[in-house]
Amino acid sequence: MLEKLFGSTTRYALLRLLVFNANRFYLISELCRKTGLSPAAIRAEIKRLNESELISIDEKDGNLNIQANAENPLFPELRALFLKAQILTEYNFGAKIQKIGRVAYAALTGYFTNVNEAKTDIFIIGTVNRLKLRKIVRRFQKEIDHELRYTVMSKKEYQYRNDITDRFLYDILENRKIVLVDRLH
Repeated sequence: MLEKLFGSTTRYALLRLLVFNANRFYLISELCRKTGLSPAAIRAEIKRLNESELISIDEKDGNLNIQANAENPLFPELRALFLKAQILTEYNFGAKIQKIGRVAYAALTGYFTNVNEAKTDIFIIGTVNRLKLRKIVRRFQKEIDHELRYTVMSKKEYQYRNDITDRFLYDILENRKIVLVDRLH
């Protein structure tokens, strides 16, 4: 979907990896390994992306260290666009989570919403097959090249934590989040 919008599968794959890992520098060899693209294709796109100031390049010891330019005014919107496409279109994350159990509530926080102080990235209330959930999360982590933290609690535990005004729960509920499933109310 976004490949067509960006006009190039190479540009899309490269930008997606860099945007999801904006705090990290990559060598061209790492970009090749993680995206499956050729060095020539990556070098051509790096030149274009550098000209548009979407990435920054630091040359050190003869190696190019490439990183997304998080200072670019378009960066937050670009990241949000990639996340929405990743979650809603390619992975249909909410639907996958619902298929592995009885989910009353599911939300994406932390990494997905740029709330760095969040204690979890995926929050689920209900009963799920934890092995299947772990498999879905691992596959997703591999794709975005980022470790994700997830929390699952039963409805009973949610009620208890809600009743005692649990700080962990209220941090999740009061911060920015992307709600995938809400059958609590």
